[in-house]
Amino acid sequence: MENLSILAQLIVSISVLIVWVFRYENIVAEFKHYGLSNLVRNAVGASKIALATLLILGIWYPEFLVPSALLMASLMVGAQYCHMKVKNPLVKFIPSLVLLFLCLFIVAYKYGLI
Repeated sequence: MENLSILAQLIVSISVLIVWVFRYENIVAEFKHYGLSNLVRNAVGASKIALATLLILGIWYPEFLVPSALLMASLMVGAQYCHMKVKNPLVKFIPSLVLLFLCLFIVAYKYGLI
């Protein structure tokens, strides 16, 4: 089960880094569609990249794991809200929903709930 938790950490981290570094033009368009400012976009991006880094560090330094997973999960809840606000099709909800569940899985495993 520990390997699954580490895999979840890597999936969340790598997914976030790919989207916010290599697919940034899509992020710019999405945030405009949501009606959010460049400042909000940059703050969310910096937060997600920092949290993705902390999730990877959590493999070796477990004290980073729960706070970073919970904060990342909260950002994914925010993403879900934005998708609902602009009435995106359900397929747009899937990536952030999967990452939300993976973050919750990481926390549940760390606390021995699963």
